Amino acid sequence: MIDPDRFLRGLFEVAVAAADPLLAVPPALSERPSGRVVVVGAGKASAKMAQAVETVWGACEGIVIVPHGAALPTEHIEIVEASHPVPDAAGHEAALRILTLLEDLGEGDFALFLISGGGSALLSAPCAGVTPEQKQTINKALLASGAAIDEMNCVRKHLSSTKGGRLAVAAYPAQSLTLTISDVPGDDPSIIASGPTVPDTTTSADALTIIDRYQIELPDSIRNILKTGASETPDVDHPAFARTTQKMIARPQSALEAAARIAKEQGVTPMILGDAIEGEAREVGKTMAGIARQIVAHGQPLETPCVLLSGGETTVTVRQKPGIGGRNGEFLLGFVTAWDHDRVSALATDTDGIDGFGDNAGAIWTHAVREKAEPLNKRDYLDGHDSYTFFKEAGGLIMTGPTQTNVNDFRAILIL
Repeated sequence: MIDPDRFLRGLFEVAVAAADPLLAVPPALSERPSGRVVVVGAGKASAKMAQAVETVWGACEGIVIVPHGAALPTEHIEIVEASHPVPDAAGHEAALRILTLLEDLGEGDFALFLISGGGSALLSAPCAGVTPEQKQTINKALLASGAAIDEMNCVRKHLSSTKGGRLAVAAYPAQSLTLTISDVPGDDPSIIASGPTVPDTTTSADALTIIDRYQIELPDSIRNILKTGASETPDVDHPAFARTTQKMIARPQSALEAAARIAKEQGVTPMILGDAIEGEAREVGKTMAGIARQIVAHGQPLETPCVLLSGGETTVTVRQKPGIGGRNGEFLLGFVTAWDHDRVSALATDTDGIDGFGDNAGAIWTHAVREKAEPLNKRDYLDGHDSYTFFKEAGGLIMTGPTQTNVNDFRAILIL
């Protein structure tokens, strides 16, 4: 007999473990380079990545920026906590220190970059003509606009002094290696943390188009920066990019495959629907509900018991003053609002352990949660973007704290 709660939580734990930096980093490191070695990075997985580097290479100087509450003890690499997803002064100051550290490197030195999801907000040093406060305001507007992650990061790159390959340029002429944990659909390293060490193919004109598409208000001075290309990202032919190597050490697909293996071992047929699913969270939830309904009614495309697995990064367009909740809570509430059945249980989580602005990793829907949620009006909570409150009252919040990794969202729908 399958216990849906235990089964779904177990899949989530397996998915997170598959992206553990302590396992992923060491195989990617060769012998410690000669000369001065500097380790810098930013993101939700970067503290644990730094720990792993120290276990392999020993003492290394450097600075890594992580979200508040995600610091871990290290011997030599400094861990700085800063705000995510909206930048703060701590992230700004640490980013400037990283730039100074890199610019001091010479041709015989080596820079190791540890990059993971969340790094874009954490590694926040605006370009000339943009204040940190203005960058905060623009970032908040982008987060509420419904823009996809690649669109948000395009704008961020063109208002930054660290993103879009600028860290690689800062480290030049030193040799460098970037270890990346992917949290974006398609695993494009130029999108992860806004690609601080990767050539950028977008332009300031692209950024301005996105700003206008989502009707983001800009001061005239910043609009002029984008219009004139005054903060264009480094050219792809810059010699710095010939001196840097990229390695992707963990990705969403690997987490989904690990969960699928465990499900199969327990007699449940898995189907991975995709590791790069995007779209409005509640609408993706509605679509998933339609697939689950087809399975219950007609045994298509799978016979039961089965589990539908998916990853990616949905978005939430805030249509009114919001309640509390992230995209995974909104996905799951959208799913059960569209359709519900007592043979169906589901879980929607962010593998970093934090869903949006909350303190939860996401939420779960099982028989016990369904019973407790009976008096609640799902539609009202969904319309108010208040999934956190809904699942808190129904006892469905998943609370893990920071997991020290990040391979994007993990969703599992169990049908018995």
